[in-house]
Amino acid sequence: MQENLLIEISIAVFIFGTLIGSFLNVVIYRIPKGENIAFPASKCQSCQTPLKWYHNIPIFSWLFLRGKCSFCKDPISKQYPLVELLTGFIFVALYMKLGLVWYLPFVAASFASLLALVMIDFKYMAVPDNVNFAALLFALIQPNFLDAMMYGAIAAGGLYLIGLFSSFIAKREAMGGADVIVAGTMGALLGFPNFFMALFLSAILAMIPALIWREKGVPFVPFLALATFIVYLYDTQALALLDTLIYG
Repeated sequence: MQENLLIEISIAVFIFGTLIGSFLNVVIYRIPKGENIAFPASKCQSCQTPLKWYHNIPIFSWLFLRGKCSFCKDPISKQYPLVELLTGFIFVALYMKLGLVWYLPFVAASFASLLALVMIDFKYMAVPDNVNFAALLFALIQPNFLDAMMYGAIAAGGLYLIGLFSSFIAKREAMGGADVIVAGTMGALLGFPNFFMALFLSAILAMIPALIWREKGVPFVPFLALATFIVYLYDTQALALLDTLIYG
């Protein structure tokens, strides 16, 4: 009986996550263009025809339309169902981690904002401040609010000082302000020492892509976000690994 309830709640959380993912697609498309995320209603990016409500059902509409606009038949980016699917899985993973606690929606909203940042950074090599600050604000809303504030401030301040020192040594800007805000979000969500574990993991994750696309450069925020999500889910294991590395 309890197992059935768990499955039912997981399905409901997944569906809710896909709905948020649908909204994230609007954010990802409109924010970099400086457009309003609420108005006007969604429309085809090719023929500009306003979409019907049944064209916006997460995942299913894209599958039903076979990835093409219902009006002009131009292809619809695979990004749309992918973001909806990822957001659904993220929400379920966080529910399985935390349970139905009051701050689950805020943690989920923080990671959803990070996902939007990841997609925008990959596409535009830019990190909008409004989405970045949204991730940070959502990350602070939790039972240990004061601790989250402290860890977030220390993480952001520490990375800012490292950036200043690195810029002085390199004679050019070594770290953007967006990375500092993301560090604050990481600190608020993870606390210490897991924040440092996530930084270390993000560097490892970024290493091979950075070598492959050395000339073009790779955005670092996606690797920070992915590492934060992994360490958040496996915080106990991360602490055990750190203990093993230090004490053997």
